[in-house]
Amino acid sequence: MGYTPGGFGAFGSRTLPFAPLRFAQGRGADEGVRPYTGYNFGMRWVIAGLMLISLGGQPRAQEKAAAGARVVTVPATIDHNRVVIQGDLRLPDGSTQTVRVWVDNGDPELNLSRRLATLLSLPVKCGDQECSSPPPAEIVIGGMSVPLSPVKEAKIPLRPVNEAAVLAPGMNAEINLPSSILRLYDVLIDFVERKFSIGAPGTIHFHGAAGKALVNAGNGLVQVPSQIEAKKYNLALDVGSSISFLSEELFDKLAAAHGDWPRMTGAVGSANMWGASEETKWKVISLDRVQFGPLFLTNVPMVAVPKPVLEFFEKRAAIPTVGVVGSNMLLNYRVGLDYAHSTVYFDLGRTYRFPDFDVVGMILRPEGDGRFTILGVADIDGKPSVDGVQSGDHLEAVNDLSVRGATIGQVWSMLGGTPGQEKKLSIDRGGKEFSLTAKVQHFLGESQQNTYGKKK
Repeated sequence: MGYTPGGFGAFGSRTLPFAPLRFAQGRGADEGVRPYTGYNFGMRWVIAGLMLISLGGQPRAQEKAAAGARVVTVPATIDHNRVVIQGDLRLPDGSTQTVRVWVDNGDPELNLSRRLATLLSLPVKCGDQECSSPPPAEIVIGGMSVPLSPVKEAKIPLRPVNEAAVLAPGMNAEINLPSSILRLYDVLIDFVERKFSIGAPGTIHFHGAAGKALVNAGNGLVQVPSQIEAKKYNLALDVGSSISFLSEELFDKLAAAHGDWPRMTGAVGSANMWGASEETKWKVISLDRVQFGPLFLTNVPMVAVPKPVLEFFEKRAAIPTVGVVGSNMLLNYRVGLDYAHSTVYFDLGRTYRFPDFDVVGMILRPEGDGRFTILGVADIDGKPSVDGVQSGDHLEAVNDLSVRGATIGQVWSMLGGTPGQEKKLSIDRGGKEFSLTAKVQHFLGESQQNTYGKKK
């Protein structure tokens, strides 16, 4: 889920040049883990395949068995709270291309990069804003074939030739797995152990607190009956969104009634989704408590959504809604989606509080060429949280580690830390590079003064 990088107008397109960087901290880390359910076709499968390759026909027999699997589990990367896995696409010459796949149950549209469309020899048609093509026939995940034929058209971002591999800036995936495909399966997103499971209906044994959901039968979008301050609402469940959203009308009512709830202006950390210019003005508040189906969530950061965007949400979901619970509030859970029975499951795996807003307070825009433009600086205690940078500067490195080609999740892992910790920033301004020191700040914290009211 999420708005198009150009603004809130269309939700769906996203991108990524492959980033080779790996970080062992935060949610930018790439970990393989033991399977929670289903089969494991990760590193053990690779090692076993190498050991048995001399046996000739046995690997081919194993491949056939994998293709017929009814449920599989694969490692997942949690990057900027988004779930990215690996999949295989078959090319016209019979070979396969391994690609990174964004699991996005909040978007019914299939999106892929222009590079993949070219490799697959798909006929591409372009308009003023985007291109389109027929979808690939299937994608293979962990050896299991997942047909893409339920989608009639694939969306392709209209980008320069040198950005052909970019699906959405700041991500290293070239195709998404949308709700219109996921709705045909059992799905388990294990944020705790970083795994993804998909199987035929009835093949995954779900655990945890269960709650009924409202599933759009046509596109698979999920709404969960919820409560805020004892009033009933519907909130979308969207693991493709790095942050949660709330209608601006309800946001303003809650902000006026609860002056003590932490709030700020400017999208930093997980709220810095795509780097649209609007993100410098986004209003963010931490709700004291939200009942989301069977869950009771506390200190829930949410971004105010303007009325036209909320109406777009409602039109796609075909049901009244007041916002979205994104993956920023689900990182401690194994989230099960039983589409066949319109039921969601939340299995608590840990109680860690992720410090998404203990960061250097810049709002960034990932560019298609792998650079990061500084759009602005968030205020804290009524003053700019970072001195010496200007809108339009480029962030080149953090503590002498280059950020070019990194994902936005990796960059925010580099900019995060303990409040008061100093970070050395390398900045490019008009071709001239200089360094400055910025401190990690505690945004959306109780110690922060209410600057939202002053700005308003």
